[in-house]
Amino acid sequence: MNTGRYSVLLVEDDLRATDLAHRAAEESCPEVNLTVVGGGDAVLDWLNGSIAKKEQMPHIILMDLKLPKLDGLAVLRKLRMHAATRDIPIVVFSAEHTQADILMSYQVGANSFVAKPVDLEQFSGFFREQLAYWMQPRERAFATGKSATGRS
Repeated sequence: MNTGRYSVLLVEDDLRATDLAHRAAEESCPEVNLTVVGGGDAVLDWLNGSIAKKEQMPHIILMDLKLPKLDGLAVLRKLRMHAATRDIPIVVFSAEHTQADILMSYQVGANSFVAKPVDLEQFSGFFREQLAYWMQPRERAFATGKSATGRS
């Protein structure tokens, strides 16, 4: 059982990618407690269940743009409208995307858009980069009593 200090929610329906993500988290990012949800509608069910059980929300959400049933943009809109996930950093990724996909992701609330990791080394780097970028500034801010933007 992973007892990492960073709770990461991965929204991904591709079984190969989820396997790589689990392996990357276990082998090279032990600080990550990874939860995987398999699609757009499933993440909303997960969110409602987590809220009902009063579980802690993830520190960061990593989400594939191309999801079955409810696509990533629709999920992103819903996550940004919900009080429990409004302020959580959301990183959208996709293997195949257009400039319009990237722009729309930012317009509906993505904090970042990156190319989808495709192998174990890339997933390991992806986790480390996202944690360094999104979590370390927040930890410093919490330690000093200031917001991540430097305001008290």
